[in-house]
Amino acid sequence: MPQAKPTYTAGPAVGSEKDLDEVLQTHSVFVNVSKGQVAKKEDLLSAFGTDDQTAVCKQILSKGEVQVSDKERQTQLEQMFRDIATIVADKCVNPETKRPYTVILIERAMKDIHYSVKANKSTKQQALEVIKQLKEKMQIERAHMRLRFLLPVNEGKKLKEKLKPLIKVVESEDYGQQLEIVCLVDPGCFREIDELIKKETKGRGSLEVLSLKDVEEGDEKLE
Repeated sequence: MPQAKPTYTAGPAVGSEKDLDEVLQTHSVFVNVSKGQVAKKEDLLSAFGTDDQTAVCKQILSKGEVQVSDKERQTQLEQMFRDIATIVADKCVNPETKRPYTVILIERAMKDIHYSVKANKSTKQQALEVIKQLKEKMQIERAHMRLRFLLPVNEGKKLKEKLKPLIKVVESEDYGQQLEIVCLVDPGCFREIDELIKKETKGRGSLEVLSLKDVEEGDEKLE
């Protein structure tokens, strides 16, 4: 609950929430919530410049900090840890077998490297950090995407050389009315490849995603 202090904390931040009743249990402002001590008018005027309790609640919610107990914070960090492991397991495989790792195995590996969750960073950002750190300890990398390029023959040969550094594996290459290439790429290169093809072929080339992840059936075991 809000507390009337020069250095104050508040309940959940409302952001764009317009209905305070959806956020607060009461519009009363407390000096001490646990003891039920309601702030006096002079306290509110001194700390906030107004004794309008609804206005004070809005100030605290927009400028204050969220009160989170140690137990709640630990629960949040544990959930983030599981979410990060889930993202890593979904995006990665053992490069030798192309089989994905289970979430449980990724969680174990994260504990082995003593990964510490950062509450102020997104789980996606941290998942990328985890992948980099796990690469030093185990066989793991992001699953490749399978793409098909259809390129004008004249520009295709020249463009193929520019695409080479971005391609992991060329699975097939066929010259006909167009140059057709089926290949595996790192997902992180997809946007660069797409923009390169559009620019170099002036829109006459095309890119098709055949599969988002090149994986084998079954889960990978981590000994």
